[in-house]
Amino acid sequence: MEAPKKVFVPHIAICIIMDVIGMATYAVPGLGEFGDIIWAPLSGYIFFKLFGGRFGVIGGVLNFLEEVIPYTDIIPSFTIAWFIRKKQAEKLLR
Repeated sequence: MEAPKKVFVPHIAICIIMDVIGMATYAVPGLGEFGDIIWAPLSGYIFFKLFGGRFGVIGGVLNFLEEVIPYTDIIPSFTIAWFIRKKQAEKLLR
């Protein structure tokens, strides 16, 4: 019998903090989109490392785009990814 695959689920607090950091660039007047130019590649890389595999690659690219495209910072991409990954992990345990 084959052992079930183990899926890594990062801590929800890390995901929420990452989303708050991404939204925080709008909290400082004048920083907004300039801050996103710096944050976007870093955020995409962190997403990739945090979730890994194909999910991490696709999510990292989408997260990068979300940070670069104006006014999309409100989307909590790390937290959404956490819910997706958590569901995957629960499904494998059944």
